[in-house]
Amino acid sequence: MVDIKRLPSPDDLLILLTVARLGRFNAVADALGTTHTTISRRITALDRELGGQTLERTPRGWELTELGTHAVNAAEAIEDKLLALTTAISEDKDPLSGEVRISTADGFGAEFVTPALVRLQRDHPKLTVEIFSATRKVNQNRSGVDLEVVVGMTDANKAQAVFLTNYFLRLYASPGYLAAKGMPTTLEDLKHHSFVSYVESALLVAELGHRSSQLPMPETSFQATSIFAQTEAVRRDAGIGLLPNFMVSGKSGFVPVLPNDFHRQLPIWAIARPESLRSALVRAVIDALRREVAERQTTLSS
Repeated sequence: MVDIKRLPSPDDLLILLTVARLGRFNAVADALGTTHTTISRRITALDRELGGQTLERTPRGWELTELGTHAVNAAEAIEDKLLALTTAISEDKDPLSGEVRISTADGFGAEFVTPALVRLQRDHPKLTVEIFSATRKVNQNRSGVDLEVVVGMTDANKAQAVFLTNYFLRLYASPGYLAAKGMPTTLEDLKHHSFVSYVESALLVAELGHRSSQLPMPETSFQATSIFAQTEAVRRDAGIGLLPNFMVSGKSGFVPVLPNDFHRQLPIWAIARPESLRSALVRAVIDALRREVAERQTTLSS
């Protein structure tokens, strides 16, 4: 007969699994509806039960030790069995439930991530979604979220990158602005115009900004940290904007500027810790994003 008093607590193992996926005690506490102190205390108790440290603090957040990796493997097995049990006794038989937290670039998040997850939640009503808007490079801490959707080159450390799609940044202006200022005929003409773009000093993804585009310096500029503010500024005649094609494709009020002379293609990635990618819920989210991208590829490639 197994001496259950000598076995590690399944609850503590599942808490460790959540720490491995989110990387920060505070994020785990929020996800589980408890406190940082409680999470720390449960991990300490688990370490004592297992006879060693399961986690080590790094600049990237909490990372698993070798013992912690073995413990997480056991936790994943427990999670799978519990999900199977829940599905077996549930009336709706839906294996996808719980909370998923996603960080995503603002524009792509609104135009693609949101509709993909609305549809996923419609198919799985017990799913809870939290989306955090952040236009940034891969967060080397990868803390507080199950999945990051990021733009540009990726150098994820101890994480896995899943390619989603490419899209284009192109130059656009409003009919009113062009009527007042005239249509540029060369890229050099742009220096006589106002330019709408990101605030360079606050920009974490250099490829999105004017400075890295090698376009001539404009006469004046309108800069905003929000792509929605930039799009609205262009629509309201503020200048020529460097905008994602999917934000304006098919919408009136946006005229392509020098479409044969300039564009920039950028990739979009889904980034997660290996422990998160083994979660059925996170895999379902990635599948939903891929499906949304595939169904609307014309918008992204136009």
